[in-house]
Amino acid sequence: MKLSTKSRYGLRAIFDMAYHAGTLPAQIKDISRRQNISPRYLEQIFQDLKKGGLLKSRRGPQGGYTLARKPHEISVMDVIHATEGEMALVDCIKTAKRGKKGCEFDNQCITQQVWAEASRKLNEYLGSITIKDLCDKGREMGLEKELDHRFMYFI
Repeated sequence: MKLSTKSRYGLRAIFDMAYHAGTLPAQIKDISRRQNISPRYLEQIFQDLKKGGLLKSRRGPQGGYTLARKPHEISVMDVIHATEGEMALVDCIKTAKRGKKGCEFDNQCITQQVWAEASRKLNEYLGSITIKDLCDKGREMGLEKELDHRFMYFI
């Protein structure tokens, strides 16, 4: 199993939004610059994250994307599900869950049980880490927080 760039970049983008913008709308161009991800690719990823109920968008000069839920309510697993779909270490686990025969040894393969349990534990672990946890870790690491210039006023 290997996660695609969609889930890896999606997680980085959601972390970036929570860390730098908080509850304010974040713009793709700013996330793209900070995370060094193509804006066009981010737009594609954000469509999946919107469909997955993790992001909301607002048009206009003060618009952008915001988290649909609070950072402590979004897990790493939520992001992976929105971008990748169901996650399993091997394909025969996915098909067995859907009631389809995944391989010729389905339900007769001892290793299938190993992969199923490993997948369950990985999903459980990734489901236990929230975006808030990542933000807390970012502060611990001393990551500099960028303030959004659109909302700064000078007198």
